[in-house]
Amino acid sequence: MSHQLEHLRGQVDEINTKLLELLSQRAELVRAIGDVKKKQGINRFDPVRERDMLDQIVGKNPGPFDDDTVRHLFKQIFKASLDLQKQNHKKVLLVSRKRHPEDTVVMVGDEPVGDGKRTIVAGPCSVESEEQVRQVAQSLKKQGIRLLRGGAFKPRTSPYDFQGMGEEGLQMLRKAADEYDLKVISEIVNPSDMEMAERYVDVIQIGARNMQNFELLKAAGSVRRPVFLKRGMSATVEEFLFAAEYIVSRGNTQVMLCERGIRTYEKWTRNTLDISAVPLLKQESHLPVFVDITHSTGRRDIQRPVAKAALAAGADGIMLEVHPDPSVALSDANQQIDIPQFETFMEDMRVTGLIKPAKTTTG
Repeated sequence: MSHQLEHLRGQVDEINTKLLELLSQRAELVRAIGDVKKKQGINRFDPVRERDMLDQIVGKNPGPFDDDTVRHLFKQIFKASLDLQKQNHKKVLLVSRKRHPEDTVVMVGDEPVGDGKRTIVAGPCSVESEEQVRQVAQSLKKQGIRLLRGGAFKPRTSPYDFQGMGEEGLQMLRKAADEYDLKVISEIVNPSDMEMAERYVDVIQIGARNMQNFELLKAAGSVRRPVFLKRGMSATVEEFLFAAEYIVSRGNTQVMLCERGIRTYEKWTRNTLDISAVPLLKQESHLPVFVDITHSTGRRDIQRPVAKAALAAGADGIMLEVHPDPSVALSDANQQIDIPQFETFMEDMRVTGLIKPAKTTTG
């Protein structure tokens, strides 16, 4: 009896092997069919063809399985084959960690970003005057921070709000940055301004409202300046990475990603910080990841714990807005912090060990 059982089991094992070989042969044929369909622009799924195949198979069913069971078994094979075609034709993005397992370190001049050291980007929401920018730049220098942000072109929700000083604002940023040995990050909103921006800006920022401005993304991919890309307020993580792909696919691999909060029904903060996006982006992409703690909250009183959460979640850096006198700021007056608050913020980050102590200097 035992010998007979072993013999029958041996036959089952042989058939299992033959089935696997036949399924593999079928899979290769299906993959080839998928390639032909792709070249001809034909949809991979053909319900008429699937129904005809099932009818033919059931018509030849010798038993002992009933027809419904045979249909179910082959539908599973058909589904697996269709999934195989999809996987075969799914392109691995250039920004994907599957394509590039090592972290990308972006060089902003001689300043590395994404090398394990947390990076701070700070400065006023909008450039308003030479003295305003100079005061903030001096404070950044004192704190050992190298990256100065400031808006010269301001895409605003209302057409009646302050729209920025344009090229004059970029000139002010450049002058203050050169005086204090800083690097400039500023938003560009028009593809035709890229050439002009290269004269003043070390990092081109693409804001949330322009994350899917595809012509702007292409233009940013064609210049040789690092790009600071913010997530759109209603964009999924996948859409965010596709936006970065537009830039990288044009040859500019120096891209930094910034989570800045998404739009939800919550009213107590300006946006809702998607903290889960930080580890997701770090897992799925090799690009440095920042969190904008100013725009994500819109509140001064919770920026420090939010910054700690962002860094604890794995962010490579944070961005925040600093103004000498936020009460008179021409934009985002309610969410910018003043210079003494900024100094307290930095001290707290260092005390908690989230930011390494810096050599301070008055510049």
